[in-house]
Amino acid sequence: MNAKALDLSSYSSEKPREPIHLLFIHHSCGGHLFAEQGKEDGQSCIYASHPNGGGLRKLLEENNYIVHEASYGSLIGDKTDICHWNAKFRDHMDKILVCSNQDEFFTDNTKNRIVMFKSCYPNNRVDSDGIAPGNPDSCEQTTANYKATYQSLLSYFSAQPDTLFIVLTAPALVQPRTGIKSMIKSVLRPESSVDKVGLRARNFNNWLKDIDQGWLKDYSLNNVVVFDYYDILTDSGKSNWSMYPGGPGDSHPTSKGNVKAAREFAPFINKAVQRMGL
Repeated sequence: MNAKALDLSSYSSEKPREPIHLLFIHHSCGGHLFAEQGKEDGQSCIYASHPNGGGLRKLLEENNYIVHEASYGSLIGDKTDICHWNAKFRDHMDKILVCSNQDEFFTDNTKNRIVMFKSCYPNNRVDSDGIAPGNPDSCEQTTANYKATYQSLLSYFSAQPDTLFIVLTAPALVQPRTGIKSMIKSVLRPESSVDKVGLRARNFNNWLKDIDQGWLKDYSLNNVVVFDYYDILTDSGKSNWSMYPGGPGDSHPTSKGNVKAAREFAPFINKAVQRMGL
């Protein structure tokens, strides 16, 4: 599936004139992406520094964003698989918009004008196509269920037209080893073969960002954008698997991959903000 991503080239990449509060909901890879490169320093996957650090938090702060995070162990940050997003945004949108850190919330009129969120790499193991229309709350990893989840989110996002929601696609998986056991399994369950799982991940992430045929094709507001973290980590389609693996069998992106993503994200968010007029 070829995907036509949103064209933001006509918008300025200059930083916003006024500071903007931003919340990022993530787990481990998101914490690494935000952290400075260095020794591991942090907790609950919110790191000041990490060996896989990409430095995105600092870049965002330099671009006039006031950064907040929610991750493991908090009401907002816990449970970030795709099957969790429907309930999270449906039931906790009011808290998401005022979350300042984990389970701390603004008590004045401050709101997060930008909400970033991502699922982690295990979500790219899409086991089958599934059956449409899918179940947005099912944790069975099928394309149909994933699409149902993201379709459900649009009604919540459209009710918050002054908030920019940024989806980061799940980081790419490291390519599984194809030993004799995997070969036998692919014969017995061809829908779960390595090649098909990789292709489903590619096709789903393409669907998320495709403005002509994908998730946002019928969405009329300009407050939802997709940053394709997955594609960046596959070197823009050189593979359907991570080109920046942390090691054999380790899908956490390296610092090199995260730095590359961070450098692409900074102008991306500025352009998305300009497009919204924040």
